[in-house]
Amino acid sequence: MNKFLIVSVFSIISILSSGFAIAAEQVNLYSARKESLIKPLLERFTAETGIRVNLVTGKAAALQKRLEVEGRNTPADLFLTSDAGRLHLARQAGLFQPVESELLTRVVPAHLRDKDNHWFGLSKRARIIVYSKQRVKPGALSRYEDLTDPRWKGRICIRSSGNIYNQSLLASIVAHFGEQTAERWAAGVVANFARPPRGNDRAQIKAVAIGECDVAVVNSYYLGKMQNSSDPAERDAADKVVPLFPNQADRGTHINISGAGVIRHARNRENAIRLLEFLVADEAQRWYAATNHEYPVKSGIEVSPTVKAWGYPFKEDTLDMGALGVHNITAVKIFDRVGWR
Repeated sequence: MNKFLIVSVFSIISILSSGFAIAAEQVNLYSARKESLIKPLLERFTAETGIRVNLVTGKAAALQKRLEVEGRNTPADLFLTSDAGRLHLARQAGLFQPVESELLTRVVPAHLRDKDNHWFGLSKRARIIVYSKQRVKPGALSRYEDLTDPRWKGRICIRSSGNIYNQSLLASIVAHFGEQTAERWAAGVVANFARPPRGNDRAQIKAVAIGECDVAVVNSYYLGKMQNSSDPAERDAADKVVPLFPNQADRGTHINISGAGVIRHARNRENAIRLLEFLVADEAQRWYAATNHEYPVKSGIEVSPTVKAWGYPFKEDTLDMGALGVHNITAVKIFDRVGWR
């Protein structure tokens, strides 16, 4: 075989190998968000970058357990979930690695990301109060603390203490005011339950609509999705409640996030970082706002018309999201002590 033929053969092999490497560009994402809430963005990311996203969806706790069991053999490069409390627990379990990205640290405000950049907020939601248009007068409530007033006895609906959203709300009160004040608040709310906690946030809104209770605590985007639902019954229920953003005169309304971090043993680390950066860029942030009625983490992005109609901007609690994870165990213990099931 002459030299020219040998060089040609190796050149062809090199070209084919390079082509295969490009074709094999991928990133593996474990997501606790439903496929419908993330897949359109992932498809757009692939169209722009050529990086294929292999998506696995499931419940947050189950995915975290899977990551822990898989250890260094996990195929996952990125873990996306809702609530800063869950992100903190994942970091505590050693699942994430720090990420140095000028774009991420510039776009995501410091209180919406891990202090050591192990995870980053991608979208925000407010934990608001909704009340009956017919049975509650405007101005009767203005703060989370008002929910403990005896006037609301037998009138409040809210999810169980096992729900991470409620755990984080209580953790924020612990962070601001200490354990004793937080426990008095939780006990006061329990005393005013209209029923034992059950159902998701949509169920709380529906309960107010049918008169089972007069007041509920829910994540804001659930109300937005119900107001824009294809189901007339959901739209009707949402039309019977009024959204209230608590504590506008003091610390601001409790905020939480969806967010993600790069897995410690990620095999496609750079692609995972590129996907994270894509999710905080303008296109993805507009999609979160328009499709899911969440609040962008990036400044200057318009919220949906539905959300704008509630009143925007509003005063947000700027508590560091990491505190929600730090005080999670304390919040759970308080719930147990006061009988919030």
